Amino acid sequence: MEKTALTPDFYLSGIVHGHWRLADWNVSAREMVRMTRQMMEIGITSFDHADIYGDYSCEAIFGKVLATDKSLRKDMQLISKCGIKLLSDKFPGRKIKHYDYSADYIISSAEQSLTNFNTDYLDLFLLHRPAPFFDPEEVAKAFSHLTQSGKVRHFGVSNFTQQQYEMLEEHVDQPLVTNQVEISPLCLEHFDNSNIDFFMKRKMHPMAWSPLAQGKLMNPENEKEQRVHNTLEEIARELTVDGIDKIIYSWLLKHPAQIIPVIGTGKLERIQNAIEAMEISMTLEQWYRIYTASKGEEEP
Repeated sequence: MEKTALTPDFYLSGIVHGHWRLADWNVSAREMVRMTRQMMEIGITSFDHADIYGDYSCEAIFGKVLATDKSLRKDMQLISKCGIKLLSDKFPGRKIKHYDYSADYIISSAEQSLTNFNTDYLDLFLLHRPAPFFDPEEVAKAFSHLTQSGKVRHFGVSNFTQQQYEMLEEHVDQPLVTNQVEISPLCLEHFDNSNIDFFMKRKMHPMAWSPLAQGKLMNPENEKEQRVHNTLEEIARELTVDGIDKIIYSWLLKHPAQIIPVIGTGKLERIQNAIEAMEISMTLEQWYRIYTASKGEEEP
């Protein structure tokens, strides 16, 4: 599998394995070690986490994998995120979900992730969501500390607009290398808000979370979902492809922004479908048919 360069010397695999629902997969550490080895053998070497996933449990679950087979870490790109404080039994003093981007909290979050993962460094650390209370100088202080201590190698954001990205960029010394956003045939938000244009301008490759729209395209429940589903099925027949998930991944991968899908499944056969999508030759017209089905109207 070809890798995608986020900087001249930092790459992610063209498909990233997302661990948002890792705690729900009910796999043993041994099974997860085997699955991780299999994925790395077929070229998926980048693994996406956040501190809050699984009610603050998923990082530690994957940490058992890395502790069981220490050889995996050296060829792996480990990604995590911070900034959201969830209501949780693990933090009984919290009264409301909120964001915290103070320097102390960012640093402590990164250090907790390192402990959870049984590792000395994160390859990529993202701010999870933009916040209404946000001091970029605090973020800059945290990024500088984490860089100088060798605990984080690269930084980015998630769900930021162009304006929010540029505002933060003005304050930090470390380059921001990606923005992880929701992109799917059902979610065209970042085409509409010009983020895709901004990614192209900066030659920055976005990571796409929920590329299958949380399964809504497999089991449509409203008119728009059914319209897109039907178009995906038509194109799958035209391309003799068995599965609209492959068509969805192909639609993402075809775009010149070099979108990196984050695949959140514990089933290896579904991961394999995403890899096979890299070989599909979708036409430009087919790409637009999917886009137009989502918009519900022809291009002007």
